[in-house]
Amino acid sequence: MGKELIPTTKIAVFRKKAIRKTIHKNEWWFVIEDVVSALTDSVQPAGYIKDMRRRDPEIAKGWGQIATPLSIQTAGGTQKLNCANTEGIFRIIQSIPSPKAEPFKRWLAKVGYERVQEIEDPELATKRTRALYKAKGYSDDWIEKRMRGIAIREELTDEWQKRGAKEEKEYEILTAEISKATFGVTPGEYKNLKGLKRQNLRDHMDDFELIFTMLGERATTEIHRNEDSRGIPKLQSDAKAGGKISGNARKELEKRLGRSIVSKNNYLKQPENRKRLKGR
Repeated sequence: MGKELIPTTKIAVFRKKAIRKTIHKNEWWFVIEDVVSALTDSVQPAGYIKDMRRRDPEIAKGWGQIATPLSIQTAGGTQKLNCANTEGIFRIIQSIPSPKAEPFKRWLAKVGYERVQEIEDPELATKRTRALYKAKGYSDDWIEKRMRGIAIREELTDEWQKRGAKEEKEYEILTAEISKATFGVTPGEYKNLKGLKRQNLRDHMDDFELIFTMLGERATTEIHRNEDSRGIPKLQSDAKAGGKISGNARKELEKRLGRSIVSKNNYLKQPENRKRLKGR
């Protein structure tokens, strides 16, 4: 999904265990605690890692080369968590006596190989994303809007990068400005409203929520280009303006429909296409 989220945190699944991963140096890096939890079923993976390093002097000595703190999205917001690439995870696995080690190695190799394929053919990443949404039960119409939203988001973050936004916090601030002007809430507040934790907020938006998100972000991009905006203060002002355009349109529609577009509804319990059928 490219630059849709800064940082881009994805969830991979190994035998029903969620493992967070992010792109760093053009390859996947995995949250070490998640990997340890998946392999050991430990309820305190941080403690297990400390014990592992104590048992294995070699891994302790080279921990700085294996573990790299990267920004990962968590229930409490973006945090720095120790991550390792495929090579580093293989070294960690050597210190974990687990019957799951061999299946995990095969799974890890497959995930890493898919990333290599996507670098060589970026269209594969889009195809896999579509297939993943389809498998989760999303309708074709919803998937089309979601994919278009991803492209619009990437275009916006490209503009931010070119125009002076470099830090993750700056992307978060700009995104929050658009969201607040569009929906009256920040992304964090919106996630709380929908009862989300690690999940991607946009994966739990309905058609109108996605459409107004796209309008706010596309308007902001065009304002940046039209006014050749530079520097965080100006980008922030543009973000408010772009979000306000979308927010005004949302309010007009709400007035006509007699209901709020900002919704608690999400797709945690039911796939989107089943909800649509149920609502008919």
